[in-house]
Amino acid sequence: MVQNRLRDDGGPIRIGFTVTKRNGTATERNRIRRRLRELVKRMDAVSMRPHSDYVIIGRRAALNRRFAVMLDDLRSAFHRLDRRHQG
Repeated sequence: MVQNRLRDDGGPIRIGFTVTKRNGTATERNRIRRRLRELVKRMDAVSMRPHSDYVIIGRRAALNRRFAVMLDDLRSAFHRLDRRHQG
């Protein structure tokens, strides 16, 4: 799940990750966060709106889901957010 907020300060894109305790042990939560960070690194910055804050909420399914599928999911989530702000 991805949420975002536009800012007026003209600063860079900021991305935060959250994974609750409900999603497993500390080791599992850290693995989810690492996978999410790697997904964002592989995304095009063009996919993200400038001067925005994003929060990516990790779920337990991220532990076993194929990386390529997760990357497609994240791209489509950013695309949906972009359409929501344009329309």
